[in-house]
Amino acid sequence: MIFKQFSPEKHFEEFIECFIYFKGYTPEHSIEKVIPDGSINLIFELDGFKRNVFDNDTLEPKLDFTKCWLSGVQKKYISISAHKDSEMFVIRFKPGGAYPFLPKPVSEVTDHILPAEQIFGEDIFEFRNALLNGDQPEEKENLANDWLSEQYDLAKKPKEKVFGSIQKIISDPHFQENNLAQLIEESGYSQKQFISLFKEYVGIAPKYFQRIVRFTEILAKIHKNEKLSWTEISYDCGFYDQAHFIKEFQHFCGVNPEEHLDNPLIDERVNFFPVD
Repeated sequence: MIFKQFSPEKHFEEFIECFIYFKGYTPEHSIEKVIPDGSINLIFELDGFKRNVFDNDTLEPKLDFTKCWLSGVQKKYISISAHKDSEMFVIRFKPGGAYPFLPKPVSEVTDHILPAEQIFGEDIFEFRNALLNGDQPEEKENLANDWLSEQYDLAKKPKEKVFGSIQKIISDPHFQENNLAQLIEESGYSQKQFISLFKEYVGIAPKYFQRIVRFTEILAKIHKNEKLSWTEISYDCGFYDQAHFIKEFQHFCGVNPEEHLDNPLIDERVNFFPVD
């Protein structure tokens, strides 16, 4: 199996987390659960398989995708298909990072998974064909940087005060409401303006984004520690009590914490888990 992760060119580092390319991926499962983390992902299928998104409860297919698609910020977990001998290229946008590259409002793709041509037009297939024809992973990386340069709209660069607040929330997953009020005050915007701009850049409100960031930290804690105290984790992560923690866990993950421990990580990504 080939698995490569590339950093974007320096001038795009604040917007793009990474490029991911893999080939020959052969999972033992056919469906995997993806827990929300606040990112937007542009996915290029390079193997010819049709992918499915499944109903979380029944695991019946409800959407299918081929060639390329865009996954907006998700508010709850999604269930997607996994295929043997898969090949993919993924552009992974940081929270708030997709805004200058998308010709449509980021909020329009929140909680949606859409064919990429609905966002970028039929020209997206030219880029996909170039990725298909690129022999080496590094060539695909260069193609992605060039394509992003063509898509980037300088006029849509997020306002620094609001964009910086995204990073402050990420750096402090225990962010409380009083901290949010302080961020709004520091930004110089009214609460209404701040929340509106935050939604415009990220796709969701700052309070909901904080919940996602906090839950991502919980997953990281869980998978770093063999001996766990749910009470301790609840307290460390700023929950009122253990019942609140369990309710939040079920909201984002679909199961309670104990059930989750029986579901091992697929790889080093803390938000991908096998389902079936």
